[in-house]
Order: sequence, then C-alpha cells, then structure tokens
Amino acid sequence: MASNAKQLQDRLQYQFSDQQLLTLALSHRSCGSNNNERLEFLGDAVLGVTISSFLFQRFPEAREGDLSRIRSQIVRAESLAEIARNLDLGPELLLGPGEMKSGGHRRDSILGDTVEALIGAVYRDAGMAAAEACIHNWFGEQLEAVTLDMPVKDAKTSLQEWLQARGKPLPEYQVVKTEGEDHSRLYTMSCKIAAVEAAAEATASSRRKAEQLVAEKLLQELETKQ
Repeated sequence: MASNAKQLQDRLQYQFSDQQLLTLALSHRSCGSNNNERLEFLGDAVLGVTISSFLFQRFPEAREGDLSRIRSQIVRAESLAEIARNLDLGPELLLGPGEMKSGGHRRDSILGDTVEALIGAVYRDAGMAAAEACIHNWFGEQLEAVTLDMPVKDAKTSLQEWLQARGKPLPEYQVVKTEGEDHSRLYTMSCKIAAVEAAAEATASSRRKAEQLVAEKLLQELETKQ
C-alpha cells in the first residue's frame, strides 16, 4: 500500500485483526489470481442487505418499488466510487502494471468494487455487526439525505426516460462475454442505441452492475452531445 496501513484504517474507522484481509481487499484482479473478486462478491451481498434493512426501518410505509429505487441509487457505481474517493482509496489500490499505467486507480468501476471488497473483508474479519457499522460510517451522508420524494432513478431508468422523451427506441443490452469461475465471474455487457448511433461496453461482477455501468456511459455521452 502506498501509505501507512494504520492511516488507511484510521480513515476506514476500522482496524483489521487480519491485515492480510485488508491487503487482499485492495488487490485488483490485474495483480493475479490472489485478488479481491471473492471479497467483492461477498461485500456486495452484505451491502445490499444492510442498505435494504436501513431503508425498511427508515420508511415503514414505503412500497417495495420505492425502496428498490432508493437502494439502487445508494449502491450504484458512481456512489460507490464517491465513497472510495472520500476514503482516499485510489493511492492504496494494488494494481497490475497495465492497470496502473492506464490510471486504474481513478476508474469508477475499480474504486467501487474495492469498496465492496473492503465491506466483504470487514465481514470476514469481524462479522456482520462490524460490516454494518462501517457501511453506516462510510455511507452516512448519503443515508441521512435519503427521502422518499427525492429523485432516485438508476442509470438504466434515466437512459430509458431520456430516449422516450425524444421519441427514440429503447436501448438493446446484450452479454458480450463472461469470464472466470462461477464464484468470481465477470460479465461484459454491450448497449446499443441504433437511432442515435451510440454504443458502449462495460464489465462488472454481475449482469445488473454491468448494465448499470454501460447505461451510465451512454447517458453521459448522449448528454454531452446535447
């Protein structure tokens, strides 16, 4: 790690009993087979349950659809990357030479995946209560700002509405390829919008994440052209 491990853990507001878990959580797959993908898989599940439980208790009268949309907004790639930047994780990432050269420490997808891996690492280190405490600390500002009437559209919804408002056909999502074993599979999704001659690809640890990432890319591209 680029800085002192104690300083990083101070920022995380969590001290690891097993320091190897911290190192593993920061290790991108470009480093080799000993990487953070399994911890990311675990952390994604822990984060989902924790945020769902928080929203369930915070809004006892809310409908399932409202809760799902709010949760999607909180755990979307951009939000996770923002958390990573708040924690100054970029310099701490352990990347292979190629990713390091291409600026992987600034990439939203890598930063967001690392946040999930750290959640998984805390869960493995000390259990659910410790992981929940970290999530509430790291996501505190976002959770405090949540209201039922706030705009909570995920990237796929926003892209669809952008196209519908302009009389354009809906985007087409397709699996380009899958890589890895079942427990650490990566999905590359493409999204094409023939009417505006736009297309993009994105890779993530689930189809849902990859679809959201590629939708974000296209939406940003379309809005820039306006």
